[in-house]
Amino acid sequence: MIAPELPFFVYGTLRPGQVNHDLLLRGRTLREEPARLAGALLYDGPGYPYAVEAPGEADAMVSGDLVTARPEEYARLLADLDRLEEYAPGDPRNLYERVAREVLRVDGATPVRAWVYVAAPAVAAGLRARGKPIEGGAWPARR
Repeated sequence: MIAPELPFFVYGTLRPGQVNHDLLLRGRTLREEPARLAGALLYDGPGYPYAVEAPGEADAMVSGDLVTARPEEYARLLADLDRLEEYAPGDPRNLYERVAREVLRVDGATPVRAWVYVAAPAVAAGLRARGKPIEGGAWPARR
């Protein structure tokens, strides 16, 4: 199955100014703009964050950036991001799952469907049980 060419919502090391942004995104994007993912909490992982879906939690919000890839870079960038996140469709060992979700541009009124790497079910369950959400939902702010 071919994935639709959606923008990406990034919230950790892929954000501008972070190490993986420079390695994977620099020069490969058309636009990068602040955005938010509602219905998710941000947890600290070993060196990187996890967005954990939290539907129904009114204050659940993750801050990040909406990244639109250059069309000629899209397929290769999608593969590179899947590799970075160690995501393979259907693999039970995934730490992250790539899911299509609505994110909001910072104007708060414009929803955009985007790819988001969220914690895989087993990882999410562990974080909910033993982790602590990052206050304010913004990972770079804690560095």
